[in-house]
Amino acid sequence: MSRLELKCPPPLVAAVCALLIWLSRWIGLGLPLNSDLAWLKYGLVCAALLLGFGALYQFHRRRTTFHPHTPEKTRVLVDSGLFRYSRNPMYLGILLLLAAYGLHEPSWLAPFWLVGFVLYMNRFQIHPEERALKSLFGPEYTRYMERTRRWI
Repeated sequence: MSRLELKCPPPLVAAVCALLIWLSRWIGLGLPLNSDLAWLKYGLVCAALLLGFGALYQFHRRRTTFHPHTPEKTRVLVDSGLFRYSRNPMYLGILLLLAAYGLHEPSWLAPFWLVGFVLYMNRFQIHPEERALKSLFGPEYTRYMERTRRWI
């Protein structure tokens, strides 16, 4: 296990990415926002909130943890609702929020920070979570991984 695995809370990783997006624009690497795309950022925010709060509600309803640093405390595998389509709808919601912010503070570097978020989350958050859930739920989790994509 790497020293960075499950250490940095996903909202903090997102905040760092948002700061990088803002800095990219602030240091003069910004782009003019096409006003025809302004509606898209609001749609992304709505979708992100629905994904995030919907996933939290499903965890709460099934009485299992949603804490990203202690996947070993998971009591039940949630594989219905939003989790039928994405194994990580909360992280997808955070990514959509970052994309909306990238439209709000447009920079030609913003897509790179979004890709960086996905790569970091895959390596240091999602892979360790998957290992923990495989050890907890065995073949049931493996079947879930086979039928459901990691992001979308």
